[in-house]
Amino acid sequence: MNPEKWVFNLLLPFLFIRFCTSIDTLTPTQFIKDGDVLVSSGETFAIGFFSPENSSRRYVGIWYYKISEQTIVWVANRDRPINGTSGVLSLNRDGNLVIYDNTRNSTIWQTNASVVSYSARLLDSGNLVLFQGDRGSGGVVWQSFYHPTNTLLPNMKLGLDKRTGLECFLTSWKSRDDPGTGEYSYRVETNEFPQLIVFKGSTRVWRIPAWLKPRRNDEAETTASSILNSTYVNNRDQVYAFYTPINASTLLTTFVDEFGSLKFLTWVGKWVEFYSIPGDQCVAYGRCGSYGYCDSNNRPDFECTCLPGYKPRSAEEWYLRDASGGCIKERKALSMCGNGEGFVKVVNTNIPDTYKARLLMNLSMHECKDECLRKCSCLAYASEAEGGERANCITWYENLMDVRKSVTWCLGGRLDLYVRVDAVELAQRMKSRRIKHKKVAVVVVASVVLTSLLFIILVCWLEMKKRRRGIDIQDSDEENIELPIFDMVTILGATNNFSDKNKIGEGGFGSVYKGHLSTGKDIAVKRLSRDSKQGLKEFKNEVLLIAKLQHRNLVRLLGCCIYGEERMLVYEYMPNGSLDSFIFDITQSKLLTWSRRLDIIIGIARGTLYLHQDSRLRVIHRDLKASNVLLDSEMNPKISDFGLARAFRGDQSSAKTKRVVGTYGYMAPEYAIDGLFSSKSDIFSFGVIVLEIMSGKRNRKFHHTDHDLNLLGHAWKLWIDGKAFELIDPMMEGSFPMSKVLRCIQIGLLCVQKCPEDRPTMSSVVLMLVSDIVVLPQPKQPGFYIERSSKETHERSPAQSSPSINDVTMTQLEAR
Repeated sequence: MNPEKWVFNLLLPFLFIRFCTSIDTLTPTQFIKDGDVLVSSGETFAIGFFSPENSSRRYVGIWYYKISEQTIVWVANRDRPINGTSGVLSLNRDGNLVIYDNTRNSTIWQTNASVVSYSARLLDSGNLVLFQGDRGSGGVVWQSFYHPTNTLLPNMKLGLDKRTGLECFLTSWKSRDDPGTGEYSYRVETNEFPQLIVFKGSTRVWRIPAWLKPRRNDEAETTASSILNSTYVNNRDQVYAFYTPINASTLLTTFVDEFGSLKFLTWVGKWVEFYSIPGDQCVAYGRCGSYGYCDSNNRPDFECTCLPGYKPRSAEEWYLRDASGGCIKERKALSMCGNGEGFVKVVNTNIPDTYKARLLMNLSMHECKDECLRKCSCLAYASEAEGGERANCITWYENLMDVRKSVTWCLGGRLDLYVRVDAVELAQRMKSRRIKHKKVAVVVVASVVLTSLLFIILVCWLEMKKRRRGIDIQDSDEENIELPIFDMVTILGATNNFSDKNKIGEGGFGSVYKGHLSTGKDIAVKRLSRDSKQGLKEFKNEVLLIAKLQHRNLVRLLGCCIYGEERMLVYEYMPNGSLDSFIFDITQSKLLTWSRRLDIIIGIARGTLYLHQDSRLRVIHRDLKASNVLLDSEMNPKISDFGLARAFRGDQSSAKTKRVVGTYGYMAPEYAIDGLFSSKSDIFSFGVIVLEIMSGKRNRKFHHTDHDLNLLGHAWKLWIDGKAFELIDPMMEGSFPMSKVLRCIQIGLLCVQKCPEDRPTMSSVVLMLVSDIVVLPQPKQPGFYIERSSKETHERSPAQSSPSINDVTMTQLEAR
């Protein structure tokens, strides 16, 4: 019998007893057999034997210990699996970790520590470390973080130690069921200006441009940078990058999949992909060849063009959408060395491949240009300097490869690229610019003249029409609003005599009908009911306000019709109906992806900001709700129903009324109880809509098995418990950036705070939504969040639960 195996079998019972007393450390007198695990002290990670999905082969790997979905982050014997459960992991006499196969009497894998170690410890970072002493004492002689597989964990370095030559890089699995070394590798390419490259074998697949300092005016923040911080170090001894989560309690993992994509995931009860590279076709390395320029926004046109002064090498290949051959100089014979040449700026580019670039430090923008111009072989330059400051200067001397329109990534950077062109190209560009400026000036002058003429003609036409017939609707300042008049015959013909088949909505004001004019235009006709509590005052109010308000996120009033006691308003038709018909419908809500929900929220916010601040009148809507937000054919939101709105003038910002009108569930506390309304009342209603959009649930009709809180109370409870992600609508399909979704929920909670002075202004809300740079305060207790009686919670009627369709309403509910 093999002496080593005889000693091993002799000590087996004793070793097993010793191992049971250990938690996170393995010593020479212990071992891990198949079925055992070693767990880090905080129970974050475990190491043991595993088999991938759809495979019976056994590997030693590290995975997250507490989460339900086994996620392997490191594999030891990835290219030498064990068939069967005879494997053992232990420390050998040299102090190296070894995987031993009892069936084959052979060592499958072992570490290569040059110094004898006395213990192996699994840290809570996921790093498996060999120490010279027991329980982590003594120096580190080997660690798994220096030998990664396909996964990059927080604080794991990716790069090169120039002193030892040790390179840390990721390699993909062969497939989902085979962790063997795949064909893709992700590594730091070290040169004067390092960059991150994904290779397929030795072929570049895609790259993240070199690290640059952010521009002062660069407001764009990436999805990744909102949830993690990335760090880059480049000095005489080493060059590397690593990342850390902004929130220490967030579980993050990054890995290269079997197709060469870099995935960023976070755990929220399941792994959610919040970022992925590559994102579009321009990321493919050399998509447009040398001296080509790629812009994915050019679709449906070809995304590839040539840099200034260059043309396609093969016009036929470019016509067939193959730009791999790149571009060549338009005028090969014309020298660009002391012959009147210059530079043309290509704005906001992810800088070209820096493999052969040169880095010059502490130069101004002008000095950087002179440095490139002085050397005839310099093809382009870019500078990090702004204004009169001095900073890094990058110059290129060989093929300009992989130039594309800026895409801001967590580790990427963007600058203006200055491309060297010959004197002819430079003169043509300058001439074209002068002509363009002249054309703009001519167009501006012509527009002013034409606008003046049209205004005079319009005034004359309106005065003439007013004398013949028309409708004057006056406000308290005796301002006249002229509005197109539809006759009753036209309305009856368009709506098929108000056929029930044409009815698309109904509320306390009356009914809404879809109409089709003889011109081919679709309209929505709001027919005020004779029994409606809203009379001529509300009718005039809505006409007056909406005729004065023009914004892309407000519904457009086309005209009105007065016939006897009939009063009708004619709007542009919204083919997708009202917002509530989407967010509260199981089928329709699946169409609302994260990006579409965010666009709708931003659109409502911009429309409300226009009402509060940017319009000629300061308007308080007073009935902002999901059914009063309509969606056009492209799902753009438009605020409707201004029958209950109030306009303020001058310095007035709030008012009090004895007649509280609006919709319960969207009313601010100070308005419903004391009749006080202001712009902060609308902001409360907006916050309710945001939380409804994010959750897919109604505020007032919300029901939960554990409590009788409304939606605001439920959202507040989840927020203070650190479980806000549980509010997210399960119907929201596809991947989404968790940090931005939680940020949106936080904005909603800020808007529904009980005290009006705590709520942000709508201008602040818009800024919070479009820029992740703005730091959000912690929300305070919302208004109307106390528990209701179970009877109120469970009462439901068909009319209350069914969503409205194209609901252009004047809903008036007296608050109780």
